Amino acid sequence: MNGCTVAANGHDPYYIEYVQDLSQSGGGPLDPDTEATQQTYAAAMLAAGGCIKATEALMNGEVDAALCLVRPPGHHAGVDQARGFCFFNNVAIATEAARRCGALRVAIVDFDAHHGNGTQEIFYHRGDVLYISLHQSPFYPGTGTVDEVGVDEGAGTTINIPVPDNTRDQHYWRACQELIGPALSNFTPDIILVSAGYDAHWKDPLTGLGLTAAGFYQMTHFALQTAQHLCPGRLGLILEGGYHLPSLALSVENTVLALAEEPMLEEEEIPPPLHSAQAERINQYLDHAITTHRRRLNLAGA
Repeated sequence: MNGCTVAANGHDPYYIEYVQDLSQSGGGPLDPDTEATQQTYAAAMLAAGGCIKATEALMNGEVDAALCLVRPPGHHAGVDQARGFCFFNNVAIATEAARRCGALRVAIVDFDAHHGNGTQEIFYHRGDVLYISLHQSPFYPGTGTVDEVGVDEGAGTTINIPVPDNTRDQHYWRACQELIGPALSNFTPDIILVSAGYDAHWKDPLTGLGLTAAGFYQMTHFALQTAQHLCPGRLGLILEGGYHLPSLALSVENTVLALAEEPMLEEEEIPPPLHSAQAERINQYLDHAITTHRRRLNLAGA
């Protein structure tokens, strides 16, 4: 895979060349959180290329589902800027690969704890890509409010569901049932791609959410069933964040088990119980996001 291919997938060609030159000269900072090394360009190209190959296999009917275990992650990378450990936007690159293979409409569901500001930026004006993000708020990168819904032809194709710290599995499940599922059905995608970040796990040191490995199993199973119903099972998951390694490993394993429709693995520990005030605050966030988006999108029962 070369820089021209990446440039055709949402990135400015001068930015691609800059990352390449910086890496080949030994590396250096691209933003306060994101520093390139001598191997960064090659690693990021391999990650992007792997996502393209997986998406092509999905679109050509060679596989039923795909999980791309690639790093560096991608959903913070914008058109011409590296951010949040991300250099090239893997899910955006996969989206354009799907379009080249004949997909007319692509849906992206992002359950990383951080808002995918780069993905939103790339597709904010596009009507052929639906971007849905469940993320902690207020939190890095500071974007992803309910009012950010897209512009021009993309008006209405961005759905942000910000949630506060300590949000749990049952709250994500409610968002899937009451908003994400109906929105996907309304959009009728030809493929569903998932920015699969596991830093929403309750043990993750960089975030403050409360999900478990069982929650990731449940969301993957939901995505699989939705893809089977809407787009002949075309489902691709692409690794994003996740920084508590034992929890990351278990959550990814549960994702694989959900894709294979096998029983999940149980964790030895669970997060502490929510205080009633915390639960009320989480439900207020969800009530606002779900009601606002369902009314705006004129979903059944809104």
